[in-house]
Amino acid sequence: MTEVVSLLHASLLVADLKRSRIFYEGVLGLRPSSARPAMRFDGIWYDVGSGQIHLINLPSPDPASVRPDHGGRDRHTALGVIGLGALRARLDVAGVPYSLSLSGRAALFVHDPDGNVLELLEVEQNVEQNVRLEAP
Repeated sequence: MTEVVSLLHASLLVADLKRSRIFYEGVLGLRPSSARPAMRFDGIWYDVGSGQIHLINLPSPDPASVRPDHGGRDRHTALGVIGLGALRARLDVAGVPYSLSLSGRAALFVHDPDGNVLELLEVEQNVEQNVRLEAP
């Protein structure tokens, strides 16, 4: 019997790696992983709990202009966050627009500089200790 048991990583295409690092590291507080395998293209890996986010520095074949404004109605990567209010304040200070979850959950949707959508969902520390975004 086969069973899918975990999400190992999510890959996101980014056109400007430097600009994306400012968002992922400076705004979201992620730290680059030292375990990045060598690839034939530029990119960066971030450890997020037991999984990773892989930013791939390649042109996107999917123009952001045709995607919905509200990230909850678009394909997205969901990340558990401890301290969503503090992260929301950092997004406000950085001038990064977001939309709140329409379901009423403690969650928001934000587009990265390349239009990739992240759902940032509040989780309890004792339940999701391995899914933690650190403040810069």
